[in-house]
Amino acid sequence: MTKSLLLGNEAVARGAWEAGCRVISSYPGTPSTEITEVAAGYPEIYTEWATNEKVAMEVAIGAAVSGARAMTCMKHVGLNVAADPLYTAAYTGIRAGLVVVVADDPAMFSSQNEQDTRYHARGAHIPCLEPSDAQECKDFVRLAFEMSEAYDTPVILRLTTRIAHARSLVSLGERTEAALRDWAKEPQKYVMMPGNARRRHPVVEAREKKMAADASGMAINRAEMRGRALGVVCAGVSYAYVREAAPDASVFKLGMTYPLPEAALRAFAAQVDELAVVEELEPFIEDALHVMGIACTGKAKTGLQGELGVGKVREALLGVSRPLRNEEPVVPRPPALCPGCPHRAVFDVLKRQKLNVFGDIGCYTLGATPPLSSMDTTLCMGASIGMAFGAEKARGKAFSRGSVAVIGDSTFLHSGITSLIDAVYNGGTITVLILDNRITGMTGHQQNPASGKDIHGNPAPQIDLAELCRACGAAHVREVDPFDLKALEAVVREEVAREAVSVVVVRRACALLEKTRGACVEVEACRNCGVCMRIACPAIARGTDGIHIDASLCVGCGLCVQVCPFHCIKGGDRA
Repeated sequence: MTKSLLLGNEAVARGAWEAGCRVISSYPGTPSTEITEVAAGYPEIYTEWATNEKVAMEVAIGAAVSGARAMTCMKHVGLNVAADPLYTAAYTGIRAGLVVVVADDPAMFSSQNEQDTRYHARGAHIPCLEPSDAQECKDFVRLAFEMSEAYDTPVILRLTTRIAHARSLVSLGERTEAALRDWAKEPQKYVMMPGNARRRHPVVEAREKKMAADASGMAINRAEMRGRALGVVCAGVSYAYVREAAPDASVFKLGMTYPLPEAALRAFAAQVDELAVVEELEPFIEDALHVMGIACTGKAKTGLQGELGVGKVREALLGVSRPLRNEEPVVPRPPALCPGCPHRAVFDVLKRQKLNVFGDIGCYTLGATPPLSSMDTTLCMGASIGMAFGAEKARGKAFSRGSVAVIGDSTFLHSGITSLIDAVYNGGTITVLILDNRITGMTGHQQNPASGKDIHGNPAPQIDLAELCRACGAAHVREVDPFDLKALEAVVREEVAREAVSVVVVRRACALLEKTRGACVEVEACRNCGVCMRIACPAIARGTDGIHIDASLCVGCGLCVQVCPFHCIKGGDRA
């Protein structure tokens, strides 16, 4: 049997292919993005980047209801967006298997909150599987499809960052074609008007009871007995931590964390003197055991926040402190906008004009960090426009004329359009800056409907953002190149003063998309005033003898040339 060293995400994609999945629709979101990118390499699977997670969920549900195995992948906050169709799909059930892959992000490496997807599984009354390594990532996908069809329900496959982005050996198999199931008209099952939904709800409850009863006999939920002194209940990456930290402990490894195998857990608890739960994020398993009347410890020892690890688990279970490492401390490297990033000029202008900035999710969120320090809020995808409009209604038009909403092209298409329509419809006076860098940059350069290409890089219909905004009712829409600093300054000043909804499409491709570099700038007779440092370009460094430009980083965007008040910086030909 062929083996390969795969990321957890790569293994999920492979598992979908081997299980005969036909359709995958997703929205990119770290740490889940690579699943759909890798799946796009399998010609037997139709793959796409959807405009947002709700749309992706609906596409996958449509494919499953019409008879094809389907999957959708997203990060934890993406499931919030997709929850509406998912919760009702639990009522309708599916015709062919439907797997929802959700990657949680303990410690928030690339997220704005620590959210536990297991609560969505419980709220929607659908099963949740949790693999512990890449091999299980692959195997559990097939199992999830089989469970989905056996129980007539969507199934969540929950990953975390360490599972999604860690490599381990995976035994590869061949693809098993899953026959396209027959289409049949069943409006009482699939049309969720109140009368039909009332009949479906008891079906959901009965199905959940059956899954809970069956859980204790599932091979993925197993006890590994090694002594009576200590027993640990765990799942996912926590299982790997426990096995290394406490090799002599007995372990109950959960492959399905909802519904829990109550009978098997009771039997395990009866065989150990002390029972502990090791789980990241919320005390989901611990609380469930307490409800069952099973005494255990958990979060009081491991804590509620951040990631766990072998050292932290060893200390929690055995009271053994983590050993001190004899090594130099790691020098922190804060995230920064890339050299030549078109967003840099925007935030320089917004800061100098002393505007209130309602921000959004994307690379440009780094506009909040020093020395740019020009973003005041970031909440969730698409929130900037609605928040700016809400602030106007709370504080009046005078405040609004000193404020802007900043949103990226992909984020605007994801969930900003409806907020713009709301502001127009309700007579707002806000100014919206759409930072159009021609790509979904934050998650690694995925295409979107405004980029002109599909997931495979093939030509696709391209949304004209300016025309789209006009169609939404915005009468004042302008376009500007951020590398034309004077024009950008003038446009922002004029539009902020306008007593109507106005949109500025700030258009310049991401610096990493272009294969060529412009001529590097040079410094002549620098007066060391430090003004150019305000744009926070990584290529610019300040010494006692003046400013220096690192030619290995400079892409020749020319922004610093325009910023220097004494014209000491020369060159740059990309502006």
